[in-house]
Amino acid sequence: MRGLSRGLVITLLLTLIAAMGGTWIGARYIYVQRHQPSLHEFVHDELRLSADQRAQIEVLERDFAVRRRAREAELRAANADLARAIQARHEYSPQVQAAVDRFHGAMGELQKETILHVLAMRAVLTPEQARQFDTRIGKALTEPAS
Repeated sequence: MRGLSRGLVITLLLTLIAAMGGTWIGARYIYVQRHQPSLHEFVHDELRLSADQRAQIEVLERDFAVRRRAREAELRAANADLARAIQARHEYSPQVQAAVDRFHGAMGELQKETILHVLAMRAVLTPEQARQFDTRIGKALTEPAS
């Protein structure tokens, strides 16, 4: 009986160690497979920008950050309007439709601002950097979200 319980304990410990090891290896593998650098990281860390390019892109990023914050404030305001309109009548009223339209308009403007920003950054790049950038943008726009 004693040999049976000792064998069971050893089996359980080995099973636990194997499970923990497998979980750790699997998590690392998935992280590496799924982690793609952001566009910001890609541009700054992988394109080997010159000092002049870095300075130009930093100006573009500062300007875009201001415009993006303004568009995001519009989105939050439109969401607040939508919440009030839904709470007022609990139906798809003209006020709800107006809030949805306002939100969609703000979202569209944010998307346009983002595209203009991406194209402005591309204009700063060398032809080889632009090729790499285009590949990265193409993947970002066509790969399914994870």
